[in-house]
Amino acid sequence: MKRAELLLPAGNLEKMQYAIAYGADAVYLGTADFSLRSPKTGNIITNDNIKNSIETAHKMGASAYVTLNVFANNEIMEKLPPLMELLADAKPDGIIFADPGFYSLIKRYLPDVPMHISTQANVLNYESVKFWQDLGATRIILARELSLKEIEQIANKVPDIELEVLVHGSMCVAYSGRCLLSDYMTNNTRKSNQGACAQPCRWKYSLIESKRPGEEYEITEDQHGTYILNPKDLSLIEHIPDLINAGVCSFKIEGRTKSMYYAALVAKTYKKAINAHYEGRSINIEEIYEELSNAGNRGFTKGFLLETPDSSHYDYKASKSTLKSVFQGVMLEKIDNNTFKIKAKNQLKSGEIVDFITPSFQASTEILEITGEFGEKMEVANTNDEVCIKLNIENSPEDWEWGIVRQKEPNYNAIKTEAYVHS
Repeated sequence: MKRAELLLPAGNLEKMQYAIAYGADAVYLGTADFSLRSPKTGNIITNDNIKNSIETAHKMGASAYVTLNVFANNEIMEKLPPLMELLADAKPDGIIFADPGFYSLIKRYLPDVPMHISTQANVLNYESVKFWQDLGATRIILARELSLKEIEQIANKVPDIELEVLVHGSMCVAYSGRCLLSDYMTNNTRKSNQGACAQPCRWKYSLIESKRPGEEYEITEDQHGTYILNPKDLSLIEHIPDLINAGVCSFKIEGRTKSMYYAALVAKTYKKAINAHYEGRSINIEEIYEELSNAGNRGFTKGFLLETPDSSHYDYKASKSTLKSVFQGVMLEKIDNNTFKIKAKNQLKSGEIVDFITPSFQASTEILEITGEFGEKMEVANTNDEVCIKLNIENSPEDWEWGIVRQKEPNYNAIKTEAYVHS
């Protein structure tokens, strides 16, 4: 039996490389014009670099799937053929789409590329799976709203198609992400179904009564207001064995707009859980969720997997993801066994205790010394500084080039969320 795949987002080339180095078997990537939730500016995937990104993934031993899951109008459709021509040369391992209008173009330009049906297609039953299979689809990315029992039923009814499930990341309050709230509340400047959602579901709301202008009323008895539409983040890591046994072949992580630190930590943690299943080992659930909390979350939920979500699946106090650690830097060069050139992502201080993490290694250690470009000793390195740090370790791991440094927040204690409640 083929091992289940771990599928990570690639918002840019660097993030993609770290995701693969830390355990991703495959990545999904897309350009801003044709995919939802892709970054719009900065270091991003574009028509100019998508071929190189796919080739890089292949060189690192990973598959690369291209997303074309935007809700397309005529103007967007007219832009698609040039990208199709690029992809025909780039040779991705799959195309992710939901709009039937994309089907004929994919068949024309990319007849040999496997078709993966996006979660935006709202596939909730085995007849829908059969429909897409009859059209040539090789994989279905099932809707988030399915239970474990329903997933297993689909796998039993259509055993000869691949099933992919989203297992970790942000949840949308709308059904499979079909929402116009952002369009409405930004005067159509941030269109949610064309990759530019402003996430107004996570804004802070109070009630205003028309005859009492200027007076705001709390929706709940909480002095901070309430985030009435703000779902917690999905995490199904403890149910990896159940999902594999149900027939799932690919575990998808959400987060194309999140950091490479997020991608690395989540990839490493989920890979650990997947490997443990195949090797017949158990995992420490509390340690696993503590590590995932270091990557940031809004509290965890199991979504629809075991039950229909109720009010406990929403965060009523804060809209932003909470980090339990500070991402401090990435390794650039090895100077000797315990000294490295590093690019600071946040402030570093001589003498502080940090975690040094690679795909194969993790240890808490002290920064013994920081030196600048000309060998001068420094007490502090700031964001974007390139400095050398000496760590209190005897030997560096072989995969040091993928090393990251972080500091856990002082007095950190893992917050036990709904995800800690075992079934």
